[in-house]
Amino acid sequence: MTVLVNLIVTLGMLYVLPAGLHLIDPAGLRCTARLWPLLAAPGAVCLWLPRGALATSLAALYAAATLALAARAPARLLRNLRRAAAGGPRALSPPEVAVLTALASPSVAGVALVAERAGHRLFGFDLDILALTVPHFHYAGFAAALVAGLVCRAAAPGAWAAGAAYSVPAGTVLVLLGYFVDDWAELAGAVVLTGGMWAVALLTWREIRPPARDRTTRALLAVSAAVLVATMLLALWWAAGEATGITHPTLTWMAATHGLGNALGFALCSVLAWRRLTEDAPNRPEETTP
Repeated sequence: MTVLVNLIVTLGMLYVLPAGLHLIDPAGLRCTARLWPLLAAPGAVCLWLPRGALATSLAALYAAATLALAARAPARLLRNLRRAAAGGPRALSPPEVAVLTALASPSVAGVALVAERAGHRLFGFDLDILALTVPHFHYAGFAAALVAGLVCRAAAPGAWAAGAAYSVPAGTVLVLLGYFVDDWAELAGAVVLTGGMWAVALLTWREIRPPARDRTTRALLAVSAAVLVATMLLALWWAAGEATGITHPTLTWMAATHGLGNALGFALCSVLAWRRLTEDAPNRPEETTP
């Protein structure tokens, strides 16, 4: 499981996150996106080292980069509040909530990585749970929230689009809170997150995929939507098993199915597809970002 999780996290650090930053704000985050692989390199290297001072120091460098990224969220919110007060768009529109969540989520992964590499049971959590928190907040926290916001902005206005953009961030936060409360709270978060992700899948399949100009983009969008149906069902099964005691997959099996599927089938395919969509479209969705 360790090797698989490390590969998933490395992909998230070095490609998914910087590619996603280009989609959020190509002007304001261009420099950060270009530099991110360099900033993330210490984090990627520390994954493959034994726990100890060197691994912890490298993880701390990456955590500092994620915290600096998270600091952009309140600055962005303040800017949006000023625009809203001047008669501009809502400061907390559904897509914007998703974007703010995406900016903040990697910092949770960064802090968990430092604790895990130091062998410190942060808040009493097992090291395995801390290790899995790192990919969770790169993919469910960053990639899923980002894609939910992009889908909401591009789809026809309505309850499905707004629900997806709100429920993915809400589900991610509820899952995090469930770590501190109990398994039932985590199950509630998994239900909300799954509902949001399935809404993203439905909108991607019905509204985003058909008008895509080329076959490759449509195929990437189709794979990302289809994969979510299976991977989030697995997440529900695991969370329900933890809460009720029914038979459910092990963490190793979840990493090999849910984790790998979300990383490659959903996040990677989605980011690749949206990069192609925004390069082809005359009016890029991210250029309308407040």
